[in-house]
Amino acid sequence: MPTRNFTQPLIWLGAVVHPLFCYLMPVTAAQGTVPGCQLQAIKASGFSRDGDILIGGIFWVHFSTMQRDITFREIPEPATCQTFGLQNYQWIRAMMFAIEEINSDPAFLPNITLGFKIYDSCMLLQRSLTGTLWNLSGQEGLLPNYQHQKSLPTAAIIGDSGSTRSILLARILGLYRYPQISYHSTSPILSDRMQFPSFFRTIPSDDFQSDGLAQLLIHFGWTWVGILAADDDYGQQGSQLVQKELIKAGSCVAFAENILLSRSDKNAFHIAQVIKNSTAKAIVAFSSIAYMIPVLDELVRQNVTGNFLIASEAWSTYSLLSIDKYSEILAGTIGFAIHSGEMVGFQEYFTRIHPYTSPGDTFVKKFWEEAFACQWLGHQQFHASNNISKTCTGTENMGSLPLHSMIDFRTTYNIYSAVYATALSLRDLRMCVEGAGPFLHGSCANISDFRPWQLLHYIKNMRLRSEDTGTFFDKHGNPRALYDIVNWQADSEGTIRHVKVGSYDSNAAPGKTLTINDSAVLWASGSTEVPVSVCSPSCPIGFRKATSPGKPICCYQCVACLLGEIANQTDSIECYKCPWDQWPNDKRERCIPKFTDFLTYKGTFGSILAAISIFSSVIPLIILGLFIHYKDTPIIKASNANLSYLLLLSLNLCFLSSLAFIGYPTLEKCLVRQVAFGLTFALCISCILAKTTMVVIAFNATKPNSDLRRWARPKCAYLFISVCTLIQAVLCVAWLKFSPPFPANNTHTWPGMIIAECNEGSPIAFWCMLGYLGLLATISFIVAFLARNLPDSFNEAKYITFSMIAFLTVWLSFIPAYLSTRGKYMAGMESFAILSSSSSLVSCIFFPKCYTILFRSDMNTKEYLMGRGAGQSTKVKRM
Repeated sequence: MPTRNFTQPLIWLGAVVHPLFCYLMPVTAAQGTVPGCQLQAIKASGFSRDGDILIGGIFWVHFSTMQRDITFREIPEPATCQTFGLQNYQWIRAMMFAIEEINSDPAFLPNITLGFKIYDSCMLLQRSLTGTLWNLSGQEGLLPNYQHQKSLPTAAIIGDSGSTRSILLARILGLYRYPQISYHSTSPILSDRMQFPSFFRTIPSDDFQSDGLAQLLIHFGWTWVGILAADDDYGQQGSQLVQKELIKAGSCVAFAENILLSRSDKNAFHIAQVIKNSTAKAIVAFSSIAYMIPVLDELVRQNVTGNFLIASEAWSTYSLLSIDKYSEILAGTIGFAIHSGEMVGFQEYFTRIHPYTSPGDTFVKKFWEEAFACQWLGHQQFHASNNISKTCTGTENMGSLPLHSMIDFRTTYNIYSAVYATALSLRDLRMCVEGAGPFLHGSCANISDFRPWQLLHYIKNMRLRSEDTGTFFDKHGNPRALYDIVNWQADSEGTIRHVKVGSYDSNAAPGKTLTINDSAVLWASGSTEVPVSVCSPSCPIGFRKATSPGKPICCYQCVACLLGEIANQTDSIECYKCPWDQWPNDKRERCIPKFTDFLTYKGTFGSILAAISIFSSVIPLIILGLFIHYKDTPIIKASNANLSYLLLLSLNLCFLSSLAFIGYPTLEKCLVRQVAFGLTFALCISCILAKTTMVVIAFNATKPNSDLRRWARPKCAYLFISVCTLIQAVLCVAWLKFSPPFPANNTHTWPGMIIAECNEGSPIAFWCMLGYLGLLATISFIVAFLARNLPDSFNEAKYITFSMIAFLTVWLSFIPAYLSTRGKYMAGMESFAILSSSSSLVSCIFFPKCYTILFRSDMNTKEYLMGRGAGQSTKVKRM
């Protein structure tokens, strides 16, 4: 509900004072006056004590009233005050105690006695206004804007307790700059010096309490909160400030219900139903005690349990609720309370209260009845206690009462401070030195005849004597904001005690204004575990909150962080990406270094490839040794021994080149491995192509008049090998010159892993190099295939044909396999292809010869190589 507009004081005044102010009526000549008209006065009575200077007090000693409906056909009857507030009576006594303490000190205000005029407002606007006019006019017959000339000067008005009533009084008192010091009005609007120039208070503004309540809710993690607010200035403005702070902190309001003051039941049934049906367990109640009681009674009647209340200072320490009736719904309540001050001697003073020794105190008998649950003869009064059958005798002992729990040093201390604020201002006014005063031409005010605005000057510039808080009025008339955090804890008998568990201090360093001893807080059933009040469960570490469409921000879903992201706090709003070289752990709560993967000698795959490579590289050397040892045999001579030697050495290098693909890919290794692979295989295939070509040339050179004889020389074969190898070398040099391979960290292929690999630089250069090898192998295969049926006892072209088929099969299979693999398996695939193709060349070309040399020496003869049967003759070809 929006805050009411108080910018029209005359309209307010007329609406409120209508039942009070008198109407004009004629005065007859029989009265000895000139015929005319006058204001009819209304009688007002209160509790007063004479003095040189008076201090007015407006309190609500009763907090329940009975008032007849206004029919506008007769003069409205005054409301009847009911339900005497035992705790509120202390407020009156606190004012009396402070005045007596000041009067008993002859050095404080020498030759000046303070008196008082106290009025019970019963929490009614009309009665608050009546009491104010009674204080100002100085007589029981109230006449607006009239002051009895012989009346004693009123220094200030202490009151009222409620913000709505204080606002009304402040508008009237502010017109004449009468100082007003409230002990319990917390509305922030009262800090507006333009509207309320003479208003002060000894209780902090709700601006601070609302901020503190929001911090309290956030401290315990309550993000789904219900709000109850009285339908008055205190409740509406306070609840709106709390909602504003909660929303700013990211919390949500599940419901906001008003306690309707216009209804006798305060809308309690509806409120109880809303609380029962809501999932919010934490409920902030911004209301006075009188308006909370019907709601609490209804909660008890409907047995609404499982919730916990967060109390505003207006009812957080009220002893009336500390009974077994409310223990089940109020146990565990936590809230803000007015800071408890020290009033030395007040408890002893309170124990001396007695109806027979308190002349003029119109409330002492009512207090006695409530305190001892008895009733004076002939005294009828509405009691908070029911079924009173005992008669008061006056012999009851105040010492038998639990005064330590009855006396409230919170609001009581605020009243005590307000009285001292007025007295100290009077002392400053009295001590003014003429010529050095604050007024025109250095003048001073007369303590016996001062104007309200003169005392107002001293109140504005006065510091209270309270040493424990250092309280003083700031430029807005507010004191330092200091609250106690109290927790309602039920004892074994079901009685609730108000235990201080923390504090709020506006003067503390940022972030330390609220302090709570969590271990001292007891919740319902005596549990120390903080209850939960959230719309959605807390999102664990590794998850983030995602809003649900159409629901408040506090009602969300928990979504797991994406790959590569972490959330290291509960209820994270977003996930955070890990650095490129890190990866989330299993819980996705922190980033850990990524595992760097490459084809290593320590791994199973890498070690097997390395072992095969080394073992295989020895085989060509063994065969080379075998060929050298049997170099004079016909089969070695027939296979062109020098080309075979060169081919075996190149095959040895081919096997060893696969080792360059194993191990951490350094810059040198990346530059060498593809070049070594390309050049060794180019040399190897060139040798094979040369051997095959020599077979064809040698066979055709035997024909008469053949021009191929000059090409059958060994130098031509070496020149052919050199040219074929040089072409591959030019390709490799160009590759290294313009776009060389380089080591790179691949973080995209496998999540959570850094793949250390060689970036080939130019894929075109790589495939050109591989394509050139394929071209040489294809030509070798074609030539060998065409020469496979040449008449010869030992035609090597057949074996070369098989070797080229195996070679091309391996590399054709390599292409799709290479393109479909990533990481270390790409290097492993290429290394495996090198070993496989090299092995096929060794096995197809040289194993048959080795077999013949070692196991078929009968075939390693010139006669066998020259011809196999009768009629067949061959000429030994040098292959």
